[in-house]
Amino acid sequence: MVDQPGLFDLQDRSVDLSKCGDPLERLSPVVDCEVFRPTPDAALGRKDRSRGGCPPLDTAMMFRILGQSRELCAPNVGWRD
Repeated sequence: MVDQPGLFDLQDRSVDLSKCGDPLERLSPVVDCEVFRPTPDAALGRKDRSRGGCPPLDTAMMFRILGQSRELCAPNVGWRD
């Protein structure tokens, strides 16, 4: 049987992340990622999905991920700066 998360496992995980200092919680009040949405949406040129297919990833979410990856990886790869 596959080990599936319990009823409150995801909520407990969120609480644990908050206690450890979740970087997204620090970033959200400072940076409004929705401001950056029009530029990537225009550049990506989303295709017509009337024939089906996977929904595209949210561009604001991808912007947050890129920002977080930069913040988390920068101390580890000082030779790139």
